[in-house]
Amino acid sequence: MQDCRRVGMRIGRREILAGAAAMAVPGGPALAQSRAETLRQVTGNTVNTLDPTMPGSTREAFGISVNVYDRLVGFGRKQMGAGWVFDPDVIRGELAERVETSADGTTFTFHLKRDAKFHDGTPVTAEDVKWSFDRHVTARSLAAVQIQTGSWTKAEQFRVVDAHTFEAKVERPDRLALPNLCTLYCMIINSKVAKSHATSDDPWAQAWLKDNAAGSGAYRIESFKPGEQVILRRNDDWKGGPLPFFRRIINQTIPEAATRANLIERGDADLSIDLQASDVPSLAQRPRVKVVSTPQFNAFTMVAFNTRMAPFDNVKLRQAVAAALPYQDIFKAALFERGAALFGGDWSETPPTARFPQPMPMKTNLERAKALMAEAGYPNGLDTTFSFNVGSAATSEPMAALVKEALARIGIRVEIQKLPDAQISTLVTEKKLPFLTETSIAWLPSTDYFFRNFFTGEQRWNYSSWNNAEIADLTAKARFERDPAEYEKLCKRMIAVLAEEVPLILLWQPNQDAVMTQAIDGYTYQYHRQVDYRDLRRV
Repeated sequence: MQDCRRVGMRIGRREILAGAAAMAVPGGPALAQSRAETLRQVTGNTVNTLDPTMPGSTREAFGISVNVYDRLVGFGRKQMGAGWVFDPDVIRGELAERVETSADGTTFTFHLKRDAKFHDGTPVTAEDVKWSFDRHVTARSLAAVQIQTGSWTKAEQFRVVDAHTFEAKVERPDRLALPNLCTLYCMIINSKVAKSHATSDDPWAQAWLKDNAAGSGAYRIESFKPGEQVILRRNDDWKGGPLPFFRRIINQTIPEAATRANLIERGDADLSIDLQASDVPSLAQRPRVKVVSTPQFNAFTMVAFNTRMAPFDNVKLRQAVAAALPYQDIFKAALFERGAALFGGDWSETPPTARFPQPMPMKTNLERAKALMAEAGYPNGLDTTFSFNVGSAATSEPMAALVKEALARIGIRVEIQKLPDAQISTLVTEKKLPFLTETSIAWLPSTDYFFRNFFTGEQRWNYSSWNNAEIADLTAKARFERDPAEYEKLCKRMIAVLAEEVPLILLWQPNQDAVMTQAIDGYTYQYHRQVDYRDLRRV
């Protein structure tokens, strides 16, 4: 999902140190927790709500909610290179001690941990789970949009069996039914607390939960200043997993990347995941700093064409642009090659694997590009615009300059448009931009999920407004296909059609560069690209 607009506040080093000391821990003095037991994360962005299902929630809000709320189940983790990543192939219990799946793959029975409690001390029951899922599919929220991709669409699919047993049922076996329940939107809410703050106009207590939490997670909210700072305190009664190392978490908004880097280098902060790619190599050389770099294997940066708008409704023209781009030069100038390339694939008709994204067979060939321009009916070239989000200017600006220069060689005259986040989001949603670059992500890195979300339908994430009948048919079949060999065949065909039709051009999967002090260990790259404090420790 795309990032929402964020507005940061200026907070200096003195405010960080003073602010952390001033927050008293209930039941103890202000500095009851030692520095060793406190983690300080600095971010350029903001936490704008404690309810991640609210439209407009920032990605940073997602990260806080993962640590404050439990789900029935969650993804495992595995090592990748020198670091850790989430493992979508392993589903583990959080509030559920075990899950039973019916032989036909349509019914899931969750047996709850009997000792699990919410932060106010009340037991977690199947009634709370039922109320939470009814909210997720009924309220106007981001949750409903996400979990419908796993065939969860109505309250009648959820049933209380007894106080500690909950049942969820889909009409057809959906490959993504259970994985969807691992996503952060499927948080379990203390229904008794939420109901006490509900109104006739707000039956799901969305107004109250925006600024308050009612969870059972590893951390509870100690204080929340929207747009400035969130302080978490460890829930020592947590039953969702091993008790985390850190007793206290301070998440602060520091807009200037250079200030965030300096705070980590001095040891005044512990972790940041949103520093500039251009600054990371030099930071990695500092003796007190380490960098954990992970290619975002469920994300991609692309150049997209509006396939329903002239001139890019012309497949030959799209192919011409694809042959003209200087891929390696763009990768080096925009991203300093900090990521995994998605161009230069050594195949033509059939991809080597069913995995997506994967390197596509896109290579620079100016002679072919010029020939395709003539075949497309544009021997004298054309004029167009190329748009990007100003928030991504550090990478998008050098990319745009090279795109403009390269396309001029085949007669395409490009005007570069730098647009504010809100404006480009609106224009993409309304399908009004002919040619743009964006980075997006799929929470569930399954090929059919990628194609359903990014290459079919009228949703905002279909950047290219692509409407291909074969792709629609293939994705509909793959979603419910239980035979691995047949699923692989369907996915390979989807990828081959994408390569031929070129509704967009995949460029790379950017690294997530987690910059931290040498003492921090256990960092895991998560599907939501935020920090899971439960995995971290100080060594």
